[in-house]
Amino acid sequence: MSLFDDIKTGLNEAIEFEKGNLKAKTTTVSVEPVGVYTASEIKSIRNGTGLTQNLFAKYMGVSVKTVEAWEAGRNHPDGAACRLLSLTQKDPTSPVTSGIVIL
Repeated sequence: MSLFDDIKTGLNEAIEFEKGNLKAKTTTVSVEPVGVYTASEIKSIRNGTGLTQNLFAKYMGVSVKTVEAWEAGRNHPDGAACRLLSLTQKDPTSPVTSGIVIL
């Protein structure tokens, strides 16, 4: 189907919807809540990647002191850091396969 045909089909569907002859297509999307990680979980995630605290800090975009504090339980990651930890926990190879860490 050509681009013109796609646009024409879409416009015809919009007209039929406005006339009440067609139900609107809906998609339900949900987002997993941001996780909360303990010091031991963070260390386990880092160890799973095989990265040192220094390289893991660079991967996470934080200082080495921040990673040390997370792993000691003195401080806790939030927001985007927790989301990245979640992705890394699901796939420990992601720092390398994403191209962020180059070995």
